[in-house]
Amino acid sequence: MTELGIMTPVPLPEWLNPEPWLNLKIKAADIERAIGAEAPGERELAALLSPAAAEFLEPMARRAQAITRRHFGRTIQLYTPLYLSNFCNGGCLYCGIAGDRRAKRAVLDEAQLRHEMEAIKSMHLEELVLLTGERMPEADIPYLRDSVAIAAEYIHNVNIEVFPMSEGEYRELADAGCTGITLYQETYDQGVYEKMHRWGDKRDFFSRLDAPDRALRGGMRTVGIGALLGLADPRFDMLCVYRHAKYLLKHFWKAGVSISFPRIQPQLGGFTPDHPVDEKMLAQYIFAMRICLPDVPLVLSTREPQRVRDGMAGLGVSKMSVASKTTVGGYSDDSEESTEQFSISDERNIPEFCAMLREKGLEPVFKNWDATYREPAHYSINTLITSRTRQ
Repeated sequence: MTELGIMTPVPLPEWLNPEPWLNLKIKAADIERAIGAEAPGERELAALLSPAAAEFLEPMARRAQAITRRHFGRTIQLYTPLYLSNFCNGGCLYCGIAGDRRAKRAVLDEAQLRHEMEAIKSMHLEELVLLTGERMPEADIPYLRDSVAIAAEYIHNVNIEVFPMSEGEYRELADAGCTGITLYQETYDQGVYEKMHRWGDKRDFFSRLDAPDRALRGGMRTVGIGALLGLADPRFDMLCVYRHAKYLLKHFWKAGVSISFPRIQPQLGGFTPDHPVDEKMLAQYIFAMRICLPDVPLVLSTREPQRVRDGMAGLGVSKMSVASKTTVGGYSDDSEESTEQFSISDERNIPEFCAMLREKGLEPVFKNWDATYREPAHYSINTLITSRTRQ
């Protein structure tokens, strides 16, 4: 701690630190080599993320599409989110349900949850993400455990996007039928992270960074990671996301790792990002990540407008949300009215979205996971992220 009482950031662990690749002098020849590289790594990714690569979007798109078809065929995996609660005590500047927002709060009880699940089941979706705000009495571990168990009665693949937990808490949820987690670091820039998270448990940067590791050790089979584009230098964050994914794939090689590309969207509070990412930049980052991580699912949600999702389907992206609601419940007539976390940009229903995919020669996939595989996973791992980050 400094004399002014400000915490001195702990250096990023070596396996995560992207600094060596941020200051490269990128030339057109470097970008061309990166696009065609057989085994691209950080150097190639840095070239493809560079401002100079914006002039190479067409060859990047062709390469990304070819790789996507090789590893995922012409399929798009579909899922939908369900907000269980928007109670939150967090102080995130960019969030519509932060603790100081005058948001209308709600939490689903068992009867309401079952009505929501019946409505989602009638849509024939078989992958669900359950969401809450930060840890609160209204939505704590027992509540999440019971909600997962109820959802697992209806849906084969139940995931969560909630607050970080201990390894033991993750195992409780895995035992209840949870198969994976999504947890964005938001930004890997510690200075920006501290500024954006004004109070609450989420201010602990390294606890959040370690959470995917704890989740996998706790029996989860899949983890989804990402950075909230707009908070910090997007090249820095994209390089960190890449290195984080490579770390998890190396140490939990039996696990599934996916990457999402959320951008700041309008929400209660009117936050304006310091590093806005436009649609062209978003496409460049997705193409770059697909070229450098050929077999990792890349995810694009209904945060993005219809034109972006239509253009990116099968062009790097292999998984998308559909018919999403960002209020608590929202799929049945029994849900309570609440404030949404952020604005949905693509409001098409499932038939409309699937029709678009088929017109593009793509096949929507509603199920690629069976409930018989829900038993918690077991990994042999001796290296922990925590031990590295504290050194």
